[in-house]
Amino acid sequence: MTMTAAEAPKVAEEDRLRADLYNFLGVILSGPPDEMLLAQTASLTGDDGPLGQGITTLAKMAKVTRPKTVESEYNKLFIGLGRGELLPYASYYLTGFLNEKPLAALRRDMAVQGLARAENVFEPEDNIASLMEMMGALIVGRFGQPAGLQQQRDFYNKHIGPWAAHFFADLEAAKNSVFYAPVGSIGRAFMEIETEAFRLS
Repeated sequence: MTMTAAEAPKVAEEDRLRADLYNFLGVILSGPPDEMLLAQTASLTGDDGPLGQGITTLAKMAKVTRPKTVESEYNKLFIGLGRGELLPYASYYLTGFLNEKPLAALRRDMAVQGLARAENVFEPEDNIASLMEMMGALIVGRFGQPAGLQQQRDFYNKHIGPWAAHFFADLEAAKNSVFYAPVGSIGRAFMEIETEAFRLS
């Protein structure tokens, strides 16, 4: 059964744009971008604010970066020999260890929301890429009704807000970050905007 355009849930344009940015961060952090994603990234434009400046810088980087180069950078940052420079997991940032209480709490909340880990994904669900994609999905209702503001705020405050800005700042400053440095800038600026918006709502 498919939904017609008339039946599709209404999502405000501003929320759709937020979801798009969450999804973009999820995709770019889930694995090294291929030629097509680099080309799409190269076409992005931003304004003069910190978020827009990060987007403009990343677009310029994407124009001059080859997939092989960014794959090597991605591996140094997140995979490495034994482990990468960064461990992009909520459990690690919040407890200093992998697979801890933050992951268990996320799994409980995922079950309630009807979210499940994709069959082909073997990493713990509390990695930054998955959380960005989950937040984007909740906002637009990819797995049901779009989440209301309270539901979005609860998910964000519990699973993203306490650590994501710190991770993005680390990504921005990481020794091996070149292409990913502006991804860190974008993420950090976006998390600051979201934290403040949820605080005021």
